[in-house]
Order: sequence, then structure tokens, then C-alpha cells
Amino acid sequence: MVAKKKALGRGLGALIEESPKAEEPIQNDAIREVLISQVKVNPFQPRTEFDEEALEELSASITELGIIQPITVRQISEDEYQIISGERRTRAAKMAGLDRIPAYIRTADDQAMLEMALVENIQREDLDAIEIAISYQRLMEECKLTQQDLSTRVGKQRSTITNYLRLLKLPAEIQKGIRHKVLSMGHARALITIEGEDDQLYLFELIVKEALSVRKVEEMTKAINSGEDIKEQAANQSASGRKKLSEEYKQLQKHLDGFFRTGVKLKRADDGKGQIVIPFKSDDELERIIALFDQVKNE
Repeated sequence: MVAKKKALGRGLGALIEESPKAEEPIQNDAIREVLISQVKVNPFQPRTEFDEEALEELSASITELGIIQPITVRQISEDEYQIISGERRTRAAKMAGLDRIPAYIRTADDQAMLEMALVENIQREDLDAIEIAISYQRLMEECKLTQQDLSTRVGKQRSTITNYLRLLKLPAEIQKGIRHKVLSMGHARALITIEGEDDQLYLFELIVKEALSVRKVEEMTKAINSGEDIKEQAANQSASGRKKLSEEYKQLQKHLDGFFRTGVKLKRADDGKGQIVIPFKSDDELERIIALFDQVKNE
């Protein structure tokens, strides 16, 4: 995670050197059709992953309806533009085979561009919590903002910003879990209160394995911070889960196992949440399982 932070935290000086100045200023907020081949990726883009299926859906929509909302760019040379916001639309437009795209042309230096790009992306609902946290950190470090300044700029409470920034102190494996929606913000906030990284990772693995609720994790973190043995807590939790499964769900698991013929596992937490895991060893076995679902659906 340290290496990634370094890449994201490149100094503005280096980026300014890489970006030649526009020869002629252009009117702020002018809209024109620009060649997609002349549009360059935004080096300040906080999003690092784009869902391929979602891009294909957007591309199909663009093919049918065209670009509804122009992207926003700045002109950095006579025939070159840099995206401020709209990289996803640009990618989808390329997939749709377009050679031009409507764009707002903005006048902005590197620092203003960084701030506009990050603030605009923070307002999006589809950013994951780690991407938001990294954006907050970059705004503070590279635009020289305090948490209070940032609170005003993005319209969020200072405590909310603090909670996001604290996520970046978690081990990389846990941050990856947050990005992939394995952990909720509630789980993550509870894990942050644990001092030892080993204990954090152990409880993280337990959350994934046992599908622990946020409330249960909060109870366990309190016990851990009081000096109790985390492994003992985990053993008690696991034993409790096995007992309930044995008493209430053994027959159900046996029935599912017999139906799918693939070693079905049923997991249940104290709060009633759980998982039914249907493993498969090959594509053929997966197709057989899907066929069983289709058979039940059609009955």
C-alpha cells in the first residue's frame, strides 16, 4: 500500500512539467466537439478501476442515444486536451466507435484541475470508500487543505472525513476487502479501533469466514481492547455457530448437499445472517448446478 500511496501522491511540480501550457487560452466553459484521439487521461483521476460490464452497457447506450452529458477537459496544447471529469464516458465512447466527443473546455492550472477532478469524483455515489479516502488525502496534501477546509469544499462533516482517512491506516489486505465490498464501513470502523495489525487481520479473516455482523465485531473489538484473547473470542464464536448449525440446520445442509451433490456448506451467525456455499470443481460442474437451478425455476 505504501508504494501505491507514493504513486498517487506525486508532487504537482512533476505533473506541471509533464503538461505543456496551451498556446492560446480558450473561453471558460466553451463546448465543442473534440477528437477522442486528442483527449488524454487525467493523471489526477481518483478512480483506479472501471467495471468492464458497466462500460459495455454505457457504450451500448451511447451507440443508441449518443453522448447526453459532455465531458469536461482543459486544453494543454493546440491539439491536445486533458480530462477533468468524464473518463468513463470517454472510454465508453471509444468502445462505441465514436471519433469525436462533446466537451466543456475549462481553463485551469494543475492545482485547480486536481481539486476539480477530486471534488467532482468524490460526489459520485459509485466510488468505493478507499477511493474516497485517497481523494480526501490527496486534496489535503497536494492542495494544502486542512480537514476543516476540506469539509467546507466537499460539503461533508469533518467527522465523516476523519473516518474515511482512518481507513488508510488499515493493512492493505483489509483495504482491498473494503474496495471489493467484502467489508462494510461499519466493520472497517470497528477494526480501526484495534491497535495490533495481527489482531486486525485475524478478525478480518473471521468476519469473512463467519459472516459476522457489525454489532458482533464491535463487541469483539471491545473485548480485544480490554485485553481478552482474540483467538479465544473467535473460538467461542465459532463453537457457538457450529452448535446452532448442528441443532437447527443440519438436516437442511444435508438436503442441499444431496440435491446439488457438491459438498454444500451452510454458515450462520448469531444474528441470523449467513451463507450457503455451493462449491464446484470445473466449468462442467458449474453448468450442471446452473441447470438444477433452471429446473427448479421452471417447475
